[in-house]
Amino acid sequence: MKHLEKKIKRLFTVAILLTFSYINPIFAQNDAKLVYYDSDSIGHKFDPMDSVEVSLLTCSPHEEIYSLYGHAALRWHSGDQDLVFNWGMFSFGKPYFVLRFVFGLTDYELAAYPFDHFWPYYQQWGSSITEQVLNLTNDEKRKLQVALAENLQPENRVYRYNFFYNNCSTKPRDMVEGCINGEVVYNPREDFTPTFREMVRECNRYHWWSKFGNDMLLGVKADLKTTREEQEFLPQNLMYDFARAQIFKDGEYRPLVKEQRLLVPPGVQKLGVSLMPDPTMIACMLLLLSLCIALYEWRKKKICKWWDVLLMIVQGLVGIVLTVMIFSQHPTTSLNLNLLLFNPLPLFFIPAIIKGKRQLWRKVLLAMIALFALGGIFQSYAEGMWIVALCLLIRCKK
Repeated sequence: MKHLEKKIKRLFTVAILLTFSYINPIFAQNDAKLVYYDSDSIGHKFDPMDSVEVSLLTCSPHEEIYSLYGHAALRWHSGDQDLVFNWGMFSFGKPYFVLRFVFGLTDYELAAYPFDHFWPYYQQWGSSITEQVLNLTNDEKRKLQVALAENLQPENRVYRYNFFYNNCSTKPRDMVEGCINGEVVYNPREDFTPTFREMVRECNRYHWWSKFGNDMLLGVKADLKTTREEQEFLPQNLMYDFARAQIFKDGEYRPLVKEQRLLVPPGVQKLGVSLMPDPTMIACMLLLLSLCIALYEWRKKKICKWWDVLLMIVQGLVGIVLTVMIFSQHPTTSLNLNLLLFNPLPLFFIPAIIKGKRQLWRKVLLAMIALFALGGIFQSYAEGMWIVALCLLIRCKK
């Protein structure tokens, strides 16, 4: 019976290797080298998985806007066979890419290619690459091999990307957890419960307008405290959690990571110098202009209605964008309290303002500002938005 089980196990291994070869020619490069013979015992074969290392690769951020959050991938290394499984492949060339990304309709896909084609890209940008060799049994490696082969099938490799919940960091994590024969036990970080907004802000701390745009689009749900699993949308958090995780089975623990290496040391990154003022400075300039116009109106005893019209147009157009985002598939944009101040409503009052009828709009605007201020208790607003609200409050005067 045991002899039969061994034969079945060998046939199963061969079937997996054939599957890899069928899916991608890369996997066929070194299949002949995956079986080794003991010179002291002719005919006794080593398990081909003895020579396999499976690793989580974590790449630090660099200055391209799409890489501010870092990157993660899996590495499958056995002799000359050295592959990276990358779930972060996308194309800017696809129609309406930016629009689809905003609405959460972007499709990413898995690709497998040589490691030597992976690391030079991050080295040239000054990003580091940290490798965590996973402490997997041979059976777990086989299970992962089957899962990777299935994921590489043309009908499976494309997936609906979600920035927080289904990205290049969560995909490798889920793949690894799915092959573990036991339970992955993570060391809790009780002192670390940031919100999605706080983590995104930290990643964009040197990119004012990227941070501002994210803050405008993210709603109340982005200000809720996150769980350990949610925090792992950032590769750096996943790397931290993996380093402290244990695999529990049959009353015994073993570390999930058996070795951590720095494959590519961090290099020099050049921060782009932006000549554009930051959002707070722009808001202060707007406030100064509003005060000057209000002083002019007070002295001349007249109203600059075209200034009101300009503010209402901007307010309404931003409101249209935020209103449309309600229908996005991103879960954190559906309830956005920025809509209390920036919504399409001002556009409908423009004709009355042009005709000099400001009374009703003054009351509506004052109510919007009051609700916006109340919403600040539940949602953190973008940099400079309180100053903009003050500019609009000045226009509520009689």
